[in-house]
Amino acid sequence: MCKLQNKPPELKDYFCSFTGFHYGNSSDVTAVSSPSLLTLTPSLLFRGETAPSSQLLSSSLLLLFQSRSLQAGIIGREKMRAAAHTLAAVLALFAAVSGSQAEVIDDILSSLNRGASFLERQHEHINLDGVVGFLMLQAELKEAVRTWPHTDTVSWAQRTTAVALVKRLDQSFEKAVTALQQNDAKYYREFEPLLSWSFWLIPQGWSSTDASLVYSSTMTTECYDEQLSDKCLTLLLGTWKMNGTPCIVTKPCRDTMTQFGCPHYSLSHQLLYFMIGKMRGCTNLLKGDTRPSRANMTERSYEKIFCSNMMKTNQDIIKDGLTEQTVDIFIENILICGLAGFSDFYKADWLQHILRLQDEEVGCFGRDKSIISQIIGDELLEQLQPHRRVKRREKILPDGCSSHMTAVAVGALGGYLNYYLAEQDITKRPLS
Repeated sequence: MCKLQNKPPELKDYFCSFTGFHYGNSSDVTAVSSPSLLTLTPSLLFRGETAPSSQLLSSSLLLLFQSRSLQAGIIGREKMRAAAHTLAAVLALFAAVSGSQAEVIDDILSSLNRGASFLERQHEHINLDGVVGFLMLQAELKEAVRTWPHTDTVSWAQRTTAVALVKRLDQSFEKAVTALQQNDAKYYREFEPLLSWSFWLIPQGWSSTDASLVYSSTMTTECYDEQLSDKCLTLLLGTWKMNGTPCIVTKPCRDTMTQFGCPHYSLSHQLLYFMIGKMRGCTNLLKGDTRPSRANMTERSYEKIFCSNMMKTNQDIIKDGLTEQTVDIFIENILICGLAGFSDFYKADWLQHILRLQDEEVGCFGRDKSIISQIIGDELLEQLQPHRRVKRREKILPDGCSSHMTAVAVGALGGYLNYYLAEQDITKRPLS
């Protein structure tokens, strides 16, 4: 089953039986003369007899340890057995953690599949924010598929599920975007650049928020309304007029989007303003800001300040208990700050809060069955007033589902998926 090079024949049986290598013929495992080198021949991996990865790693490390001990002659059999047991315990713990993470990824993919079914049924009714949230998810899924560490059958099956999900979403987006264009042509044109998954950039590295950046006090009401936010975004996107110049930053927009102390949606949209500017390719968003107190501020500085305060908001929401009034902004903060690269928003217990909010029947998030009859009446009124502007931030659908909450929830889940897949990549761990 195995052979030793430059080893006394009387050690062969002990060495081979102790390591437990029983895969293939004698050429499969070779302990070489160098105490620091161990080789496994490729034939082990390509005959359909591959050992489980943890077992293979355990045996490989044990073989290396024994090679060293036999040559040095200072470690006895009992010490080697103790070392083997310790190694086995470590590997068992590693396998348990990996298995637990695989289960979480299964839960995320299952939830996203139900969300995709919801989009397939409601693509004609979902508003612009709803479609954008699903497009953020699509960008995250495509990145996940591209980088998926498919090292075993379970992981490979999960990747296959993600690939199928991407295809389903692609088919729904074409219909949803067409419906948006028909329902509100002007609004569609103003935000058309956002209606492509390729616009949304996925973080390639992680940072953490800083509690010392939390405001000493915040305003009790929003700092600005949706109309001002929309105007500033169209100036960045270049859609403020036909063939408009992009990356325009007016003083009112700059002052508004860099104002400290804003709460809730004003705060999250300040962050979104900087993110969209970066994704649009705009540079020097802060050019012209002559305030001495802001002289050393960068765009990333603002992002960190905003997300640090959004983290405090979410922590307070959890401390006080999630309510119908706070759950939407809670999830939106996870989505946007996660997309900005702040990994401390991807908390395991926050993920469970999101998963529990999904309606098992229709797959959306934030469903209120008690108002379905009222919504049907509103939908009829909307049909009688075809030029009535659909509010971007929220729209309750005929089945009682929240378009906005569903959008931010699926987007946040896509962020969790990418984070879990990238967690083992040392280059993407949080920066201090």
